[in-house]
Amino acid sequence: MFKAKKDAAQEIAPKCEYCLYGRRSPDGETILCEKKGIVPLDGVCKKYKYDILKRQPKRKPKMPEFSAEDFEL
Repeated sequence: MFKAKKDAAQEIAPKCEYCLYGRRSPDGETILCEKKGIVPLDGVCKKYKYDILKRQPKRKPKMPEFSAEDFEL
């Protein structure tokens, strides 16, 4: 019958980098968390809450360019 799509937050591995409570430090190597203080980029805790606006999705690769010669027999 009808299958529900997976929620985007379920497909993404939790990281403090994407958490609602954290923001990147000026040096860019750690996260400043409202709940835990200074934590690594890939850290995670039980207060983790996914913020969809913090993640930059990977770009799709460019399609190769084809010429008319590629389609000749």
